[in-house]
Order: sequence, then C-alpha cells, then structure tokens
Amino acid sequence: MTRIVAAPLTAAAFAPFGDVLEVSGEPDKIINQGQCGRYHDLAGLDFSDGRAGISLFRANPRHLPYRLDMVERHPAGSQAFIPMTHQPFLVVVAPDVDGRPGRPLAFVTAPGQGVNYRRGTWHGVLTPLHDPGLFAVVDRIGDGANLEEVWFDEPYEVVAS
Repeated sequence: MTRIVAAPLTAAAFAPFGDVLEVSGEPDKIINQGQCGRYHDLAGLDFSDGRAGISLFRANPRHLPYRLDMVERHPAGSQAFIPMTHQPFLVVVAPDVDGRPGRPLAFVTAPGQGVNYRRGTWHGVLTPLHDPGLFAVVDRIGDGANLEEVWFDEPYEVVAS
C-alpha cells in the first residue's frame, strides 16, 4: 500500500484544488456597531446549473492511519465543508490527469479551518477525525448527475506527519 503523509492545510498548498476557509489577519470590515469582524467572500462558489444550498452533514469520525480507497468529484458544482466544531479533519484531494485522479495529497486542517473544493476537483469523502463530525455544506442543489467516483486498484494509506 502506498503511503501518503498528511501535511498541515495551508492556503498556498491547497490553492490548485480550492479555497481554505479561515479567519486570519485583520477583517475586511468591522460591522454590527463595531462588535464583529467580517472576513468577506472567502470562497468561489461555482455551479453550472441549479442553485446553492446549505445542508448539514454528520459523519462518523475516522482515524489515522486512514485507508483511502476512492475519491469523488462533482462536475456541476463546487462544494464547501465548514466544520461546526473546533476539531481538525482530514482533507484528501487529487489532481486531474486526463479525466482520472492522479496521486492524492492529504492535509489535516487546523481547528476552525474549512475548505471549498472547486467544481470538478477530485477529493476524498468527508473525514472528521473527532466526534461529532458535524459540518455545514454549501453545494449545488439541482437535477441531473453531479457525482463521479473512482475506486483505486491499490488503496493508499494516509498517515500523520
């Protein structure tokens, strides 16, 4: 089994696959009578049709080392995962190589970070590392197929750095 070392999630490393959602630096504006900093427009939502919707996901926690045997992508829309707890989770992405996933990369989020996968980005399933695995998900709501899965002939083993 090929080993993948999960690195800390950074905006620079994740940029080819989407956006890191996090609070860093000074807010773009101060609102609500000076009591709230707004970090504005952190993700590019992209849908070929349909509309944006917000769903809640509750996923069972997993553990490292993690057996990665498949990735998926959504050709009709981006997909944002925003944790509703202050716990890290595992993020797996893969470059597209002629319509198939290339060698996967793995990241572990810092508490409070979320991700937005670009439309058509190969990614692993939602993989919280702690209970409860509760997430707000912003993605495409609409008719038609929006899921492609690829199962690896040889699974990968994702380990901590």
